[in-house]
Amino acid sequence: MVFSSESEMLVFAENFAKNLKLPAVIELVGDVGVGKTTFTRGLARGLGVKTPVTSPSFTISKRYAFPSGNLIHYDFYRLDDPGLMAEDLSDSLSEPNSVVVIEWGNSVSDLLPSNHYRITINLTDDGQREIVL
Repeated sequence: MVFSSESEMLVFAENFAKNLKLPAVIELVGDVGVGKTTFTRGLARGLGVKTPVTSPSFTISKRYAFPSGNLIHYDFYRLDDPGLMAEDLSDSLSEPNSVVVIEWGNSVSDLLPSNHYRITINLTDDGQREIVL
């Protein structure tokens, strides 16, 4: 799927959220600035999160409540060794009513369940975003 605007990606992610069965784990793969947090904002909107979603690049994780659970958003970009954050992630993965989104998850890939979604977002030559599920 190719998206030519941020709003198109937001709508796609919102609809994706409406079809998720909880608990769900989503690994987002892509270069810096390609739209991983934008996808997460759309996902949050589809889940019913009312608070603004921002990148957890500096805080490593952020938690947002929605009517039937929690969206937990991780960004391991700055961590070569996740340390205590790996334990935090393990706890989040065991929450029954959660959607866990992980950006830059290479350092924690061994913790992810085998049935997680892996979504790759690529920037095309003409500036569009391509999503590969």
